[in-house]
Amino acid sequence: MATPFTLDNRAASGFQDGSRYDKYRPSYPTEAVDKLLSHLGVANQNNARVIDLGSGTGKFTELIAARPEEFEIVAAEPHEGMREELVKKNLGSRIKVLDGDAGNIPVGAEWADALIAAQAFHWFATEESLKEIHRALRPGASFGMIWNIEDYNAPKDWPSASNWEQKLKDIIASLEDGHPRFRHLAWKRVFENQQDTTPLQTLKDTFTHHLPLFSLPIGEEDVKWTVYLTDEAIWSRYSTLSQITNLKGARLEEVRRKVFEALKADDVERNAAGEVAVHGRTHLAWTSRV
Repeated sequence: MATPFTLDNRAASGFQDGSRYDKYRPSYPTEAVDKLLSHLGVANQNNARVIDLGSGTGKFTELIAARPEEFEIVAAEPHEGMREELVKKNLGSRIKVLDGDAGNIPVGAEWADALIAAQAFHWFATEESLKEIHRALRPGASFGMIWNIEDYNAPKDWPSASNWEQKLKDIIASLEDGHPRFRHLAWKRVFENQQDTTPLQTLKDTFTHHLPLFSLPIGEEDVKWTVYLTDEAIWSRYSTLSQITNLKGARLEEVRRKVFEALKADDVERNAAGEVAVHGRTHLAWTSRV
């Protein structure tokens, strides 16, 4: 039975402006999308059924909707404003945009050939969510995760390519709100702790067996990239992060001042047009339903 799920209030408020999120958040590199779909076993599989869980404004949905496999896609998103932005994209009859979340995926049992959480799994990395994802996938089907991670929003132990990116990373670290993001890597623990406790009955007695829901170890791979953005475009992207978006008034202005001050440093790499080199990676993770 599906478990009630409440959208975290930091996500609800931080992503309130869906159009701004869609405009300034990056898309995903073609190489990374190709790799993930291959790891999930649905690359080149025509008409495969794919769930985009926590689809947001459809930054990932639109990429897989345009692929030659002509996937049948259910994009499930609990945030009404973000869901409306995805609906506006009118991606075609093979794509259903539905109100749903990690506790209530709007498909029947064993419906999907693959399920993907793009830029989202850290918000619902719980055992209850894994059970619901397990329910939605057919036996042997795969669960994939993908994140775009700029150096300034990366885990603490991942080195930054420049001092200015480390300064922006330090700002984010100073604004911790108690909720784990990708950079905390806490989302991995749910796979380490997972278990399916199912009562089994024999002729003599009833006992509980413990089996994992998903295969271990999970697979992981990175695709590194560099993009060039204007100072204003960097701020626009940076300020879509929920911890920044949730700031108001003087606190938000102070962070903005620090970002532009960091971009004046001598170590900032710029191209001929004056745009700044922003470094990051797209992180892939995948596992299969046991």
